[in-house]
Amino acid sequence: MRMWKHFSGPERLMLTGLPVLLGSLALSVFLPGGAVSSGALWAALWGRETEQAAQLILFQVRLPRALGAVCCGAGLSISGLLLQSALNNPLASPGIIGVNAGAGLFALLAGLLFPLQTLARSGAAFLGALAAVGLIQAIVRRAGASRSTVILSGVAVSSLLTALSQAIITFYPEAIADRVAFTLGGLHGLDWNQLLFALPFLGAGLLLAVLFSGGVDLFPLGDEAAEGLGLHVSLWRLLTVLCAAILAGAAVSLCGLLSFVGLMVPNLIRLGHAHSCRQQIGLCCLWGGSFLLLCDCLARTLFFPYELPVGLLLSCLGAPFFVWMLIRRRKEAGHA
Repeated sequence: MRMWKHFSGPERLMLTGLPVLLGSLALSVFLPGGAVSSGALWAALWGRETEQAAQLILFQVRLPRALGAVCCGAGLSISGLLLQSALNNPLASPGIIGVNAGAGLFALLAGLLFPLQTLARSGAAFLGALAAVGLIQAIVRRAGASRSTVILSGVAVSSLLTALSQAIITFYPEAIADRVAFTLGGLHGLDWNQLLFALPFLGAGLLLAVLFSGGVDLFPLGDEAAEGLGLHVSLWRLLTVLCAAILAGAAVSLCGLLSFVGLMVPNLIRLGHAHSCRQQIGLCCLWGGSFLLLCDCLARTLFFPYELPVGLLLSCLGAPFFVWMLIRRRKEAGHA
């Protein structure tokens, strides 16, 4: 206990985050439910279970779902962290720059052109996220790369892409069924092909985030101070937003339009006084993955044998959190 007191807040979060993540993984994989018990799944993991159903559920359903939750939680959390830092706005999230709208539009088109092809929808969602950011960058180049310009451009692009999605639904209502599942967000039906498709982009986004972390640490100083220290702020901000889009697009291609993960996790981590961007990235990996895993477990068991879409649960948690953040920001502004 005395040794524990010598650790800083970020160090404590890191030391507790790894066992929490491993415990969440074990819970997700071996959670009892359905026709297969936890014991049968454990035996199947070590090759002692001869029943084909247990092996199939473990290796083709539970493991890709659990690993996908870790990847999505980490990707969305780091994406939200980068956006909040680049835009100096703790309420920023991937949805604010049109990533979700772009992914939703392209996923809708893929559902219309290639029905029931989950890999095609995943690839289209990723391309849609990048296309939305590309459109924002084209606007920003003409209007200037200030924080307010990026945010307003994202809102405008998001509105445009959402309107296009609604137009497609109006003319092709048969695409609605595929879009509803994607819009709600969830990890049900995630397979190894989707996971292997997204992993290289998530890895690249994580590597870029770590490389950009030194510049991101200068954003809170203000644009003029950062420029004085040799940082090309406008270019660095665009690169950071692009990195956030890569992470969010890869995550959205796996789990659909999950909301509030990129808002909640980075802000909760900051309460632990983690100020270094590199520290925050590591903590987002641990706690973002754990958070989504635990939410998914809760969604699977809350109304068993019915499964609640994890996106609905996140919305129920995220909306009060968003209101709390608004109240907290108002109080901090009043004390300043």
